[in-house]
Amino acid sequence: MHGAPLYPADFSHYASVNPAAPRGGRLVQGAVGAFDSLNPFIVRGSPAPFVRWNIVESLMARSPDEAFTVYALLARSIETDDARSYVAFELDERARFADGTPLTVADVIFSFELLKARGRPNMRSYYAKVARAQAMGERLVRFDFAGADRELPLILGLMPILARHATDTATFEQTSFRAPLGTGPYEVATVRPGESVILRRRADYWGDALPVNRGLYNFAELRYDYYREVNGLFEAFKRGLTDIRFETDPGRWSSGYDIPAVRDGRILREDIATRVPKPYSALIFNMRRKPFDDVRVRAGMMDLFDAEWANANLYFGLYQRNGSFFDGSELSSRGRPAEPAERALLAPFPDAVLPQVMDGTWQPPASDGSGRDRARLKAALEHFEAGGYVLKGGRLVAAADGRPLAPEVLVGTYDQERLALSWQRMLKRAGIELSIRLVDGAQFEARKTNYDYDIVPYIWDQSLSPGNEQAFYFGSDAAETPGTRNFMGLRSPAADAMIEALLAARSREAFVTAVRALDRVLISARFSLPLFYTPGEWLARWRDVERPATLSLRGTLAETWWQGERKR
Repeated sequence: MHGAPLYPADFSHYASVNPAAPRGGRLVQGAVGAFDSLNPFIVRGSPAPFVRWNIVESLMARSPDEAFTVYALLARSIETDDARSYVAFELDERARFADGTPLTVADVIFSFELLKARGRPNMRSYYAKVARAQAMGERLVRFDFAGADRELPLILGLMPILARHATDTATFEQTSFRAPLGTGPYEVATVRPGESVILRRRADYWGDALPVNRGLYNFAELRYDYYREVNGLFEAFKRGLTDIRFETDPGRWSSGYDIPAVRDGRILREDIATRVPKPYSALIFNMRRKPFDDVRVRAGMMDLFDAEWANANLYFGLYQRNGSFFDGSELSSRGRPAEPAERALLAPFPDAVLPQVMDGTWQPPASDGSGRDRARLKAALEHFEAGGYVLKGGRLVAAADGRPLAPEVLVGTYDQERLALSWQRMLKRAGIELSIRLVDGAQFEARKTNYDYDIVPYIWDQSLSPGNEQAFYFGSDAAETPGTRNFMGLRSPAADAMIEALLAARSREAFVTAVRALDRVLISARFSLPLFYTPGEWLARWRDVERPATLSLRGTLAETWWQGERKR
């Protein structure tokens, strides 16, 4: 995306893999919830997340060791101009679908047109920027853009490629337990709807020898088991029914692993460092609905969350507080005064950034950790009063009509419910009656997709190279489009302009400036109650699952692991 690639044209493998990793064995992973589809490219349904890359590949592969660089996969070469007004891909003549059919330019154009018309909203948004897709020869396909776009050649390189001869366009948007036919290293062996899926490594996988695949996809079988709730999944891991676990509960990480298998070294626990922005975890207010269209009401709700108490009492003090959408990276504006270049970008939008966010002094509301901070309660009530709410008879009601402030938070797991119950008690001090609705995984995803909630928890995962997906997360056009990640309904000309600026940046310096400016706009909009992130990844694994010693930017990646000697 910016600068030169890390690896030369003749590189043999990524640095964060073991190119001599043995092949074979089985990796069993667990998940909470259920799935009702094996098609991750459509809005409908709750798809299993492992089809992408394991089954369906792209023209190029994204490097795990760089902010945003792609290398040859289905395409053996890529061509673009300095302005990046077009991109052309030469297909690898060896590429084959799982049924043995050769990959063709027609498959690429078919995939582009289908996903542009019927794919997920982010795909429709990205591919709409292409003015023309055409075959330039037997193995060459070219995309001309409606306007120059620095990121679009890479995005098109990561487009999933489907088989034209095996894809029914009439039923494509319907959920199905039949995975799309792809060129990837695995194929579906067994499906138990909503319960488990087994993938089997293809003996005839065409791309084994590619540099981007050396040391990856080492297990002969991948099994994914679904559990109703997190405690059941944890018990399964302790009994050896699943092989690895990325822990998210600090309490469990602190005290739940005092078991024989850990004490005698059969289960290994690791704090894995990452070098990418920390996930932004938050409770999100739906600004499409009253009263959360009023920033003063949202600010009051934020003031009443005692993060210090929650971290100490729910999470053993192991979490750190979110604040920036790019915490832990150079892209974060938190604690940094805006530089002149940022101020120039933001100048047309004088009301979009709070003064304390602009000068770098802003931090999320902090308390004394007692759970009964009177200063925070006073600040919240002032916000509510400014927004038209007053305390009457111990209840917070609208001054105009006496309607109580009684929002609902939608949650999909018991861990989310536990946090919501704590916030419910905190809000009660201000006379707010927060109701909590716990629903199953499928209903949670359906309601979230259609923005059917007052408040909902979500985690945005960011990279070191945010790009077109930011419009899918925070752009005005995404606010009313079902299936985007603009869960709050943000419509901000300032955010739109900063996204355009980061996409147009020709240097890393200009790019960082635009992302920090976007961060300041998002923080100032106050559409979310920032929660917590872990300093890195908490990984527990049975010791017969081995991983490379060298970490990628994102930490350790399951596709780089392999089966060691069975030691259980």
